[in-house]
Amino acid sequence: MHRLLQTPLHWQILAALVLGALSGLLLGETVLPVTFMGDLFLRALRMVIVPLIVTSIICGVSGLGASGNMGRLGAKTLAFYTISSLLAIVTGLLLANLVQPGVDADLGLQQQPENLAHSIERFGTSPWQALLRLVMDMVPTNPIAAMANGDMLQVIVFALLLGVFISRTPDALRQPLEAFFQGSFAVMMGITHFVLAFAPLGIFALVARTVATTGLEVFAGLGFYALTVFLGLVVHSCVTLPAILFFFGRTSPVRHAQAMSPALLTAFSTSSSSATLPLTLDSLENRAGISNRVTSFVAPLGATVNMDGTALYECVAAIFIAQAYGLELSFAQQLLVVVTALLASIGAAGIPMAGLVMISVILTAVGLPLEGVGLILAVDRVLDMCRTTVNVWSDSCGAAIIANFEGETHHTARA
Repeated sequence: MHRLLQTPLHWQILAALVLGALSGLLLGETVLPVTFMGDLFLRALRMVIVPLIVTSIICGVSGLGASGNMGRLGAKTLAFYTISSLLAIVTGLLLANLVQPGVDADLGLQQQPENLAHSIERFGTSPWQALLRLVMDMVPTNPIAAMANGDMLQVIVFALLLGVFISRTPDALRQPLEAFFQGSFAVMMGITHFVLAFAPLGIFALVARTVATTGLEVFAGLGFYALTVFLGLVVHSCVTLPAILFFFGRTSPVRHAQAMSPALLTAFSTSSSSATLPLTLDSLENRAGISNRVTSFVAPLGATVNMDGTALYECVAAIFIAQAYGLELSFAQQLLVVVTALLASIGAAGIPMAGLVMISVILTAVGLPLEGVGLILAVDRVLDMCRTTVNVWSDSCGAAIIANFEGETHHTARA
């Protein structure tokens, strides 16, 4: 039993997926009485989303401002990370609408979610009405009510503002506030770890119930979904980022990729930007020839707030689940997906299984239920390896571009 508990969580989840599918297939509807564990897991996941995202964003933003790194270097770095993440999300959005991986995909989703229908009605008919509604919805009239109602875009905007202005508060008042939110974040991380420890049981129940009622056909539709995500990651990492690196960083993308190869291979094998950070720093400084002043700021900040690959993945997943319901998201709802994915990526990088948390935030913001999460996790492990590699590649491109803007050269770079 002790050895089982030491098994990495992603292997436990994979085993739960297989066992859930087999149980649903062999036992049929007799397995349904135990599937309440899936609903219980989703409730626990909803429980941690708001406080976890709020404390994470406040800690990240207030710590960045208080450290004095919000000057020229910080502004350039955040500008690059915002643009690169936005380009990644838009790439995912365009591909999801072009390929339409969720059309005709039977995920066992039985009924149209009421929250989504309400969301569709709220945004009006014209793009201008939709954009105006979205801007208005970003500002909460009551932040506490927004948290209680799960209005994630309003919650994120309020947390960002709170973090910024905590960093501008005099030290005597700022330090206890930062200590409170850091302590709260640590507590929420503990609760999140506790909830995620039960993810295999929850996913086993969700998959078993779906297969028992719909059969194994439920997994057939995941192929186009995985292909769409992978294609989006390839486009962003092999076209978009190299183009930006070449034109704005004055750096050869091929040479830079060769220099960063140890970090990229480590990111692919570990699926962790944080675990890869030491190799990222070493490759940037000793192989790509970028100064310690730039790498020591840009790379750790990127591991905290820059999640191009993950944001692209979450965007495609949200569109895919909506299409599986047979629904077409409006212009404003797709814009809401883009904005929420962009803002949520700021606070989710340091969270365990950040992809699961982020997709939960986005689905909640748009009005889609979380039931589809357990199914898309069937192909999550391989996609996680790919998107983490894209995250680290984007961080490294950012460091090279910022170094060029700061007047540094790369003549010391070696492959």
